[in-house]
Amino acid sequence: MLHASPSSFQILPSLAKIVCEPGWKWQKREKALENYDLFYVWSGEGTVIRNDESYEVGKGSCFLFRPGDHTSAVHNPQKPLVLTYSHFRISEPVSEIPQPYRRLKETVDFEYMLARYVRLFLVNTFAAQEEGQLILKQLMIHLLRHDREQPEEKKVSNQLTEVIHEIANYVQQHPGKPHRVEDLAARAGLSPRYFSIKFKELIGTPVQSYIIRTRIERAQHLLIHAGMNVTEVADALGYRDIFFFSRQFKQYTGKKPSEIR
Repeated sequence: MLHASPSSFQILPSLAKIVCEPGWKWQKREKALENYDLFYVWSGEGTVIRNDESYEVGKGSCFLFRPGDHTSAVHNPQKPLVLTYSHFRISEPVSEIPQPYRRLKETVDFEYMLARYVRLFLVNTFAAQEEGQLILKQLMIHLLRHDREQPEEKKVSNQLTEVIHEIANYVQQHPGKPHRVEDLAARAGLSPRYFSIKFKELIGTPVQSYIIRTRIERAQHLLIHAGMNVTEVADALGYRDIFFFSRQFKQYTGKKPSEIR
């Protein structure tokens, strides 16, 4: 579904958000589902059976039933299910389909999209079909992304990677600031030693070398495109000694700053 065009999502009439009556149940039918059915639990308690496999459901429980599935469900009358269901078909072949079941922990974004999706068809909203197809595709992407989430220990590693890349981007955006390893490490919430190790591992160069390289790259840009002279560039990038700037520039580029212009 990831590469299916939004226009290939054909929204079928069975689409609603409901509060189930105390005596509600979803009886198993002899005929299997012919289309896809997105089934989401907003609140309540119940049991859903898909192809003879039982699931205890509550807030955040989300099914994507597929053509050929046999389904049934009951709920706790004291804690009735509040759910959204939407039947749809896809008019082109699909290769990536979300898993049949997951329980979402972070529900805000998904519920916002789902609520918007249902509201489109409560009244005669202009271009409801077109927007609904776009939202339905977004919902499928959200489920695919959830299905691909890493185990918790890998999530921590991914978060660290994002932090280090954010700091590398910060240095690149502010090349003239007097960046110290201690300050950057504090920004990452890490010790200077561990920060330096992870920075080199993830960015591919030591912190200090990266800081200098971003300054020299910015210096080249200013000399070539901004019409600034060597003294102005050195000052803009925090160099107090123009001769030190020139030596460092030549070390990284093989040329003197005056030879760039």
